[in-house]
Amino acid sequence: MRVNSEFVRPETPSRSLDSQVRARLGTWPQRPPGSVASPKQPGTWMRGRPDPSAVLQPFLKYPGATRMRTLPDGLWLHFGTDPAEPYCDILCIEACCSLTNLLDKRSRFAPSTSSLLAVCPLPWLLAPAQVGDPLPRWRMIGLIPSEPYRHLSLPVRDIRVLYGLKTRHYEGFAAHAVPHPHEYFCPMEALTDVHGAENPAMRALIERASATSSFMTL
Repeated sequence: MRVNSEFVRPETPSRSLDSQVRARLGTWPQRPPGSVASPKQPGTWMRGRPDPSAVLQPFLKYPGATRMRTLPDGLWLHFGTDPAEPYCDILCIEACCSLTNLLDKRSRFAPSTSSLLAVCPLPWLLAPAQVGDPLPRWRMIGLIPSEPYRHLSLPVRDIRVLYGLKTRHYEGFAAHAVPHPHEYFCPMEALTDVHGAENPAMRALIERASATSSFMTL
């Protein structure tokens, strides 16, 4: 069957780059590379996005919002350990192909008087996290005392965001801008690199992007 090229929408460079980043992040481990166990984060880390095998994946939203959702290119969730005081910390990774895109995505994570929620859909919780291991995610998380029957919605205690920028934008931003305390930046090539999760500089950056970074000692 012939396809009329007039109606075929070509993949834009930005969309192609976003796809590359998501493809690479899908190979990163369940625990963010470089993050270390600490008294501030003694629970379980799990990759929420991207998950190539899942149709429904965790997302972010504000209380009461049914349509406005934030779907980061990369999302890792650290689940607390006390069912009586449930919460999660999140590490988001966003690929920004333009300065306009960067400003838009920064606004989604700006400090707010409303509590940000992380929503874990039920199918995602019931599915296994590792290929070849049937253990469902909810058992690995440890925060959920029994098999869930609905989605899990948790208040976000701490948020860190890593933005990937094109080289010229990264150099300009590094030279002139002052990031907010929850913001971190890297060149886009560090996210599209096949071995990005093993990059010592990337691991050191993510280690700094933790709940312990503001303390002299713990």
